[in-house]
Amino acid sequence: MIFNKIYLVIFMFLVVGCVDKTPITGRSQVVFISAEQERALGESSYREFLKNAKLSTDAAQSARIKKIGDKIAQAAQRPDFEWEFNLIEDEQINAFCLPGGKVVVYTGILAITKNDDQLATVMSHEIAHAIARHGAERMSHQQISSGLQTLGNVLISVTAPEYKNIFNTAYGYGTHLGVMLPYSRSHEYEADAIGIYLMKQAGYDINEAVKFWENMKQAKGKPQVEFFSTHPNDDNRIKKISELVEEIGKK
Repeated sequence: MIFNKIYLVIFMFLVVGCVDKTPITGRSQVVFISAEQERALGESSYREFLKNAKLSTDAAQSARIKKIGDKIAQAAQRPDFEWEFNLIEDEQINAFCLPGGKVVVYTGILAITKNDDQLATVMSHEIAHAIARHGAERMSHQQISSGLQTLGNVLISVTAPEYKNIFNTAYGYGTHLGVMLPYSRSHEYEADAIGIYLMKQAGYDINEAVKFWENMKQAKGKPQVEFFSTHPNDDNRIKKISELVEEIGKK
């Protein structure tokens, strides 16, 4: 069993050269999960979510969500996605897009989005996560991390078994703060960049993206400490988005 795990780690490193690229930004990424598997997971999670979710009865707002979503979906150019857009009655300031194009917007975020352009900012950002396969990429990196820890345990068990517990504690803490959290923040920044591009392609005012994130900062109140967060610090995010808007606006 141990040797099987070692072989798995070796195999992972052998296939690292077979990388994919994210749309628009063109960043190289390692993903071990197929697009078909990812879409199937998204579909399953979405159907399970809807079982306990309360769909909004506000026909006008629901139609608004669908209209904006359809424009962004067209800009995303993903014919393999079966797009769906639902407005959920929930006070959470949140939205998400599952693999395969299953988009959910919570009514709580409507108070923060002052116009269609700001709502398009949110939806474009979440759709960007899905088309860039950020979830599958993060799962793949966790597989690599787990495999490396297994290999390290095997080596330490042979050479210095008395340090095994110390190794596991240090490795788990180090990879969480040093790899996984920054990696999550890089995904957020990339989703901002892809999302703003999608907004422009869909015909929305990208300058409203900055205003939306300023609204979010105000709504959240006390800023979080970025080092211990999966999301960027608000001021850093607003600064980068402002730069992106200026750069994309010139094209």
